[in-house]
Amino acid sequence: MTNDSVVLADADGRPCGTADREGVHGLDTPLHFAFSCHLVDADNRILMTRRALSKRSWPGVWTNSFCGHPRPGEAVVDAVHRYAQRELGIDVDDVRCILPDFRYRAVDASGIVENEICPVYVARPVGSLKPSPDEVAEYAWAEVPDVWDLALRTPWTVSPWFADQVRQLPGPDPYGIVDAADATHPIIARASNS
Repeated sequence: MTNDSVVLADADGRPCGTADREGVHGLDTPLHFAFSCHLVDADNRILMTRRALSKRSWPGVWTNSFCGHPRPGEAVVDAVHRYAQRELGIDVDDVRCILPDFRYRAVDASGIVENEICPVYVARPVGSLKPSPDEVAEYAWAEVPDVWDLALRTPWTVSPWFADQVRQLPGPDPYGIVDAADATHPIIARASNS
């Protein structure tokens, strides 16, 4: 991959320079732009991925489908398409932003810091998954209410950014995909009766 730079941001969320993607994540990571993407299939299940054990930060942790960084001058939606190919070996369709103002800072057990302005997207997968072993150790398609229940009850079982996204997205149907037949699911029924 060429020009693998990230766009740095100031405290007000304005671009203020660039840095090498590999060198920017460390013990004192500057604020920079990124994105998260949730893939939802035709059965309205979310793709959860387990980060490769070789990853520098949060190795082996279960998280949303994929994440990435737009390059300088690259539209975020274009970065979503690029990373879908890079990490999962597929194309995506129906890409839409569902949490435009998401921002987080988290520190993993080794001290590596994530510090990102990270809008969250949802998309539909096109084709069969061919995950890169450098990015994905395992993956699973899961029912959205089950994943939300897990992330809300036991947030330490998923990446901190995904747990934060779940808390900020409207539940129990964050993607607007649940039909009336699904309303009997325990977490949906609980939220509906609240």
